[in-house]
Amino acid sequence: MNSFVPQNQSDGAHVSRETGSAPGAEFVLNNGYDSYVSRETPHWEGGPSLSAEAPEAAVVAAGAPPGGFDVEMDTPIARAARTAMSVRGRGDDLWPRPDRCRVISVANQKGGVGKTTTTVNLAASLAMHGNRVLVVDLDPQGNASTALGMERTQESRSIYHCLVEDEEIRELARPVEDVPNLWCVPATIDLAGAEIELVSLVAREARLKRAFAAYDSSELDYILIDCPPSLGLLTVNAMVACEEVLIPIQCEYYALEGLGQLLRNVELVKSHLNPALTISTILLTMYDGRTRLASQVADEVRGHFGELVLQSLVPRSVRVSEAPSYGQSVMTYDPGSTGAVAYMEAAREIAFRAKTAA
Repeated sequence: MNSFVPQNQSDGAHVSRETGSAPGAEFVLNNGYDSYVSRETPHWEGGPSLSAEAPEAAVVAAGAPPGGFDVEMDTPIARAARTAMSVRGRGDDLWPRPDRCRVISVANQKGGVGKTTTTVNLAASLAMHGNRVLVVDLDPQGNASTALGMERTQESRSIYHCLVEDEEIRELARPVEDVPNLWCVPATIDLAGAEIELVSLVAREARLKRAFAAYDSSELDYILIDCPPSLGLLTVNAMVACEEVLIPIQCEYYALEGLGQLLRNVELVKSHLNPALTISTILLTMYDGRTRLASQVADEVRGHFGELVLQSLVPRSVRVSEAPSYGQSVMTYDPGSTGAVAYMEAAREIAFRAKTAA
C-alpha cells in the first residue's frame, strides 16, 4: 500500500455548459439545478478549445488578454473555470487536518437518500484539499467501490475478509486513481453473507472496531464508512467502530419517517456498545428548490437538529448521477457542476468545524 503522504491534485477541469455569444459555439442553457460545467469541450473559429490541459483558455476565450487568470474576469466561462479549479484543489488551498483521525459512519436505513454518493464525494473533496482519507465500503452492493474505480472480481479481497477472516485493513486498502491521499477498502458480494457468518463469532458487533484498533490511524485524517441501507450487524459494526455518525437526509417526507428509528438505534448502540458515539453531522441531499416540500423538510430538519445540520444543501444534479458510471466521483468527473460545488462546501464545513471544536 502506498505511504500516506499529503499531496494535492490540480490538473484543471473540463469547462463548458454555459450561456455565451461566441459565434459558432453550442451552449446549453443552465436550468438552475444541473451543472454549470460539462465534459464537452466546444470551440469556435479563432478561439481555443476548452480543455483540462489548458484551463486558462477558458478565460482567454471569454475575452481576457493573454495571461488569463492574472486578469479578473466576470464572464460565465471565466466563473465556471475558476469554480472548477477551486473544487479540484490547489497547492495553496489546503483545509485544516484534525488532531487525530476522525472515524465517521455515513448511515441511514432508508435507501436512496445519498449515503454512498455523500461518502464518496466528501472523501474525494477532503483528499483533494490536503487530507488523507480512507473509505470503507460496508455495503454489499459495493456502490462506493464502483464510484471510486475499484476492480471487483470473485478473487478480490474485500472488507468481508477483514470482518470474517481477520485480514488487516492495511492489506485491503487500495489507492484511488487520479485522487492522491484517497484510499478505499472495497466491498464484494461476499459481504452479503457476512451478517449470517458474524452471528456465531465472538464480539461480533466489534469486529470492525478491532480491525481499526490494529491499524495505525495516525497515517490518516478521516475514515469514512459507507453503511448499508439497513440496521443489521454491518451497520452496528460501523457504529461501534466510529465516534461520529453523519446522516444524509433526502428532502422528501418519507426520509423523515424512518429518521426516528435510526435515532433510537444510535441511542441503543451508544448505551450498550459505544458510549462515545454521537450524531455529529446531518446533510440535506437531493434538494429541489422548485418544490415547497423540499423547503419545508429542510426547515423542519434545521428546526429540530439545529447546528448539527450543515449549511450546505446538495441539489439534485444529473452529473452526480452520471459520475459512477465512469468509475469516478463527481469531484473528478465534473468539478464545476452544482453537485460537486455543493459537496465541496459540505466537506469544507466538516473540516473547519473540527478545527473550531478543537
